[in-house]
Amino acid sequence: MLASPLLHLRCSSFAAPIKLGTITTRRGVGLTLTVSASIDYPVPSKLLSVPEVKSSNWKWKFEGKFVSVYFERLERDGSPNQQRKDILMVPTISDVSTVEEWRSIAEQIVGKDDDGINWSATIVDWPGLGYSDRPKLEYNADVMERFLVDFVTSPDSPIASTVAGQEYVIFGAGHAATIAVRATKKHMLSPKAIAAVAPTWSGPLPIVFGKDSNMETRYGLLRGTLRAPALGWMMYNVLVSNEKAVESQYKSHVYADPNNVTPRLIKTRYELTKRKGARYVPAAFLTGLLDPVSSREEFLQLFAELEGKLPILAMLSSGSPKRSKAEMEALRGTKGVSKFVEVPGALLPQEEYPSIVADQLYKFLVENFH
Repeated sequence: MLASPLLHLRCSSFAAPIKLGTITTRRGVGLTLTVSASIDYPVPSKLLSVPEVKSSNWKWKFEGKFVSVYFERLERDGSPNQQRKDILMVPTISDVSTVEEWRSIAEQIVGKDDDGINWSATIVDWPGLGYSDRPKLEYNADVMERFLVDFVTSPDSPIASTVAGQEYVIFGAGHAATIAVRATKKHMLSPKAIAAVAPTWSGPLPIVFGKDSNMETRYGLLRGTLRAPALGWMMYNVLVSNEKAVESQYKSHVYADPNNVTPRLIKTRYELTKRKGARYVPAAFLTGLLDPVSSREEFLQLFAELEGKLPILAMLSSGSPKRSKAEMEALRGTKGVSKFVEVPGALLPQEEYPSIVADQLYKFLVENFH
């Protein structure tokens, strides 16, 4: 898959009623790419302690209804003289999105005591994904942005007191990174810094087939079919919600090294695709409704407009699919990006190589909050 394509679509596996086009690869007809090998980086320093992970749910009110949103908090007791800062970690948007992507990194950073700052972390699942409720909403980029803003700024937010003094940082992956940057540019969020890990902005189909009126019509038909009560589940089960499909996407573009894809990983991610309402957000993501911008120019402009306002780290993953990697590479040297680094991995480097990614993220924190 391409761009931030964590939803796997193999044209040879299902005769879809809507012809979208084909891409021929060495594996035949399908949307897959070969990812490259990893590189070496130093590992993080020794942890002070492994913080306890506390999970809970928050009731997000949207359009008069409440959506139960799952989140995890990691914090530790520290000296009363230490400055406290919080990190909000936001997973990618995909059919296999989960707070688990960030858990190891949260444990490593919160467990450190090297710079005199007592870091805490909050990892939150998107509505419609992970362990959050998955109601049949009209999901789009504005809805996801609204959720992220509400989770930070609502008076009843579980992190309201933690971020009251705007002493927080956002780590976002994939589309989440771009949505966070967009919300910050619009003055809806006020983080002290942002780390964009393998940032993306285009869904799998639009980056391949474009967004002209003809293709938009086809995307609408596909989206409507996936959301339909009976046929939608049937199509989703064939395309996504089976262990072979999940394993294929992880080995082709989600992870860079197929040897890192374990049976346990596939089982847990497959179970996510079986949750009630699991197909609604992926249907929107696949067809481009969750794209926060519509072009590379707009993508770069989001970052450029934050030049000098806050530090932003852009992290390129060396084994990402070709088109995804090109968009990440475009951030190198662009205005608004204060630091650019490269790490191993494909579309989930924070999960596949957590120690390496944690090391780079912690260096970024130390450089800006020492």
